[in-house]
Amino acid sequence: MKPYVVKTTNLTKSYQGSFALRNLSITMKPGRIYGLIGQNGAGKTTLMRLLTGLSFPTAGVIELFGHHGERALREERKRLGCMIEHPGFIPNMTAKENLAFRRIMRGVPNKEIEGELLELVGLANTGNKKAKNFSLGMKQRLGIAIALLGNPELLILDEPINGLDPVGVVEIRNLLKKLCEERQMTILISSHNLPELYQTATDYIIVHKGELKQALTLEELDECCKHHILIRCNEPEKLVSVLELELHTTNYKVMPDQSVKLYDYLADKERVSNVLFNNGIVVTNLSNEGETLENYFISIIGGDQDA
Repeated sequence: MKPYVVKTTNLTKSYQGSFALRNLSITMKPGRIYGLIGQNGAGKTTLMRLLTGLSFPTAGVIELFGHHGERALREERKRLGCMIEHPGFIPNMTAKENLAFRRIMRGVPNKEIEGELLELVGLANTGNKKAKNFSLGMKQRLGIAIALLGNPELLILDEPINGLDPVGVVEIRNLLKKLCEERQMTILISSHNLPELYQTATDYIIVHKGELKQALTLEELDECCKHHILIRCNEPEKLVSVLELELHTTNYKVMPDQSVKLYDYLADKERVSNVLFNNGIVVTNLSNEGETLENYFISIIGGDQDA
């Protein structure tokens, strides 16, 4: 298998001179759940539409499963399932009728998959109820079921937990994790529910005003958000020595700007302050730090919180 499922190089999309995406280069590996984070208008849906062929790039290259070029992409997109912007279903059909219609349209021969998918997303008991009479959460579930027809290798979901109650959110989270782990399905999911995304995704792609701000794994995010004492001083080399010899810890990290993140003594900052003072270190910052995903996202995009 190719080392990546998706690769974009300098992907750009503009509308009448206004950029929805600008030089976006990302890679997505198989069997991972990618959380796509950004404000309204950041380019999240544009990226999803470009990957699925619902829109075409102004510039740049899209590769799917190691192939590029429009003819190859048309073929590779058969391996995708998606729900973008809103669930696509026929309002006057039941959930089962919708799945049967989509299954036939896509040429999926296995009729039993209809019942299996309805069971999987929690719509097995909707009977003759028309989709137009579904709650928003039920419509989202139906959209996910339709996206899963054909057992896609890449699943793209735009705000899939929108309208779900807390129990439904947990069920969809567990479903996505199960698909990823058991079928090695790659999933790209956008959501404004960052705490939920933190519990679901294995990787994160942060976009802002059409540009990639950061791509990182859950482990890297945890490291960035890990609670610590942030120390800035006049002698960082001496500081490191004092931490090891006087406070008996190596649980720290020296940052590129020569500040130090100390992961011990979080509840005893006064002791740290006294030890540094007694060793003649002039401290210019000594603060407890640590981010939530929301705060980290805001710090990455520069604190601009306008939607």
